[in-house]
Amino acid sequence: MGRIQTMFNPRTIALIGASEKPGTVGRTTLENLLCSKKRKIYPINPAREFLLGIKSYSDITVVPGHVDLAVIATPAYSVPKMVEKCGLAGVDGVVILSAGFRETGEEGKLLEDEIGEIGKRYGMRILGPNCVGLVRPSTNLKVTLLENTPPPGDIAFISQSAALGSAILDWAADAGIGFSMFVSLGDMIDIDFGDMIDFLEEYDEATQSVLIYMESVGQARKFMSAARRFARRKPIIVLKPGRSVESAKAVQSHTGAMAGDDAVYSAAFRRAGILRVEEIAELFDAAEVLCSGKLPQGKRVAIIGSAGLSVMTTDSVIKRGGELAALSPESTGQLNTVMPSYWNKANPVYLRGGATVEQYIHTLSICIKDKAVDGVLVNYVPLNSASSTEVAQAVTDIAGKTSKPIIATWTGGKDIQEGKQTFLKHGIPVYDTPEEAVRSYMNMYNYKRYLDRLYETPAQLPEQDAPPKDRLKEILRNALAQGQTLLNEQESKEFLLAYGIPVTMPQVARNPEEAAVIAEKMGYPVVIKIVSPDLFHKMDVGGVMLGIESSNDMKSAYAKLIENVKKHAPAAALSGVAVEKMMIDVDYEILLGAKKDKDFGSVLLFGTGGTMTEAIRDYAIGLPPLNKSLATMLMEDTKAYRMLQGFRGRPTADLQRVEEIIVNFSNLVVDFPEIVEIDVNPLAISAGNVAALDARIVIERVDMTGASSAHPHLAISPYPAKYISSWMLPPDTKVILRPIRPEDEPAKYEMLFSSSPDSLRTRFFSPMKEIPHKFLIYFVNVDYDRNISIIAEIEENKKKKMIGAASIFMNADGTSGELAAFVHDAYQGRGLGPKFVHILLDIAREKSLHQVRAEVLRENTRMAGIFRNFGFSARHLEADVIEYRLKLNGPLSLLRASSNLFL
Repeated sequence: MGRIQTMFNPRTIALIGASEKPGTVGRTTLENLLCSKKRKIYPINPAREFLLGIKSYSDITVVPGHVDLAVIATPAYSVPKMVEKCGLAGVDGVVILSAGFRETGEEGKLLEDEIGEIGKRYGMRILGPNCVGLVRPSTNLKVTLLENTPPPGDIAFISQSAALGSAILDWAADAGIGFSMFVSLGDMIDIDFGDMIDFLEEYDEATQSVLIYMESVGQARKFMSAARRFARRKPIIVLKPGRSVESAKAVQSHTGAMAGDDAVYSAAFRRAGILRVEEIAELFDAAEVLCSGKLPQGKRVAIIGSAGLSVMTTDSVIKRGGELAALSPESTGQLNTVMPSYWNKANPVYLRGGATVEQYIHTLSICIKDKAVDGVLVNYVPLNSASSTEVAQAVTDIAGKTSKPIIATWTGGKDIQEGKQTFLKHGIPVYDTPEEAVRSYMNMYNYKRYLDRLYETPAQLPEQDAPPKDRLKEILRNALAQGQTLLNEQESKEFLLAYGIPVTMPQVARNPEEAAVIAEKMGYPVVIKIVSPDLFHKMDVGGVMLGIESSNDMKSAYAKLIENVKKHAPAAALSGVAVEKMMIDVDYEILLGAKKDKDFGSVLLFGTGGTMTEAIRDYAIGLPPLNKSLATMLMEDTKAYRMLQGFRGRPTADLQRVEEIIVNFSNLVVDFPEIVEIDVNPLAISAGNVAALDARIVIERVDMTGASSAHPHLAISPYPAKYISSWMLPPDTKVILRPIRPEDEPAKYEMLFSSSPDSLRTRFFSPMKEIPHKFLIYFVNVDYDRNISIIAEIEENKKKKMIGAASIFMNADGTSGELAAFVHDAYQGRGLGPKFVHILLDIAREKSLHQVRAEVLRENTRMAGIFRNFGFSARHLEADVIEYRLKLNGPLSLLRASSNLFL
């Protein structure tokens, strides 16, 4: 991030295309740059010696001194030449305000490609082109062509669209909203959303929330890593157009037909812990309420205020999936003592025309303390008996004493404005309409619910051996060698079976007599299906016959099947007829699928299956890899999940078994980047048994040459099993060393809880009185692209036990990393610490890091000795903290690494 950090904190800025001509981009941008008196500004214009009283230069290569940031505002055709000169001058970063690139057609796209290549050649970072620049109000940095720039605040706004970004800024300025940063990304030939989120996470603590206007994601894997890291601490809210369904493309599966681009984006946002909103106003509303720290524990609300507004609020709550809280008898009794005898004695609590400030105070105080109430929506219309300001002040006072959210609806004209200002002054969300207030509350609820579920500790799944892949790879090689992209049903089911997903395995017959012999061995009833490399949906051409009960039925069904297919698909090549045992008395039919999305790679789909799949369109999308909690979340977002819990007299499905199958299916998709689409439809559930009745897999050739990852088809890096190893802890204890999983949280807790206070303090640099879940999730929910945490595990009394853990935390641009290690007191001094450091250094070299560092308390002499023996240099940071650094520009010295192993 070094060069981006310099770009956004420049000491010297050159403006190429600077001008004095009023109304030009060059003039407006130069005036904005000159607002900062602390920075040196170099106008570049070969035709002028001075611009706005400042010396101008003919070319950036003749500017005296180093230029941190260059801003280009020249015609599109000249930009590549200007960028080349910036590279020659050693500029760290470039902002290209110029337009006229890909939006103009192929010629403009070629200009962009040329600019991108120049930037890579010189190691320059590039913002734009076709952007309006960036603004950091708190540092008075205005690298923009906009005339009106925002006031300071704590919201960072990142916009892909230049025009819409400037319009939203104007809207926010009218609403009195300030910003910590505004960035217009434009065409994103280099710097994209992932880069910006990483910058804000690492270098801008002033930013409390990030708002994004997104049209496309850029590099999805980088975005997911950056967003998942940032969103664990601070909210990200996204407005992305494209909710309407695009014209359907030619797809070969039910999954491909349903998992459209916009649905995939929504799934990716949920997986990252991002809140997606639908309107511009929601962006800022959500930023305000999510930063309040008062997120609701549930969706049960109490409603207080005007009867008319309360009815409207109730309708909106139900519509958006909220619930009216059932007030406790105690609360109802207390309300009876402060309300008129004719009050409605229920939630909503109607405060009618003569309501007083005291009634607002009493009803709100009673409702907010009720354990059945997660939050309160209070509304007001002008009353002679209670002024807007007095009621607002009373609500504000109560809100300051509770951790539950209170959201206000203040409706009226000028009489209510002072009351609304009271709310705004104290950070209490206030809206003009009930619908806005309810929307805000449900955004808060959904945001917290998804975050909690994302970082819920998943249950351990039964241990399984790695599936045998040689046979599956052979199937892929043979199919691709023959130019086939569609595996037949038998081949597709071999993949499922290898990953622990039960199937009904077909046998292929060439004639009705052979089909009858196969059916006799299987036992009737059976199903027959046409086998053809040209038919993706066999049902559509009459290529499936169900419920065949005898040899006589087989002959007629076989003939009918062939007749149907030849009638509806006369050009299809027929390879035979598949015979399968028929599962009878099916309780539920589920769809399980996957497809490659153009932005996020492979995505998973779970929903209602069967012949009406596309008509019902009940499904949810998730990003692999999945664990048990994520599989449950995927299921819970469908109507099928509620159905599986018992429907119209049918038994409850074995949900744990279904979860295991979904996780196994995810593992299958993770392991094979060749899979373009896969459909399991239906996955049938009958009397507790589960089996895939039909399956198809579409494949493609994947060239892994030069790939930066073994999983280029995934937006989230999967579990790095390659780092699993075994080791003997002297004198004779076998240790498994492996990357950590979210499922390891209980073991991590037990290890820390049973360690001495001194060991905890020397690892975490402060005393630890408690070890909460929100602390542990940072150590067990790992982004394996940027953080590898290795745990040491032994077996004691037939139970696995964690005895140590070590991590390498890599920076966003993958140039350096920070090491940390912890060994339980009972196992210190036996070589585990050096073993951890050795493993982490191997990983650092594999990741091509330039250097690693670690911070150690001065009193932690054992850890300090380990780092010294590995060749780390020491530097004192504070009185009690020493930093150890090691440059990774050569092979690890085996002599030094192996010495003093028992420190």
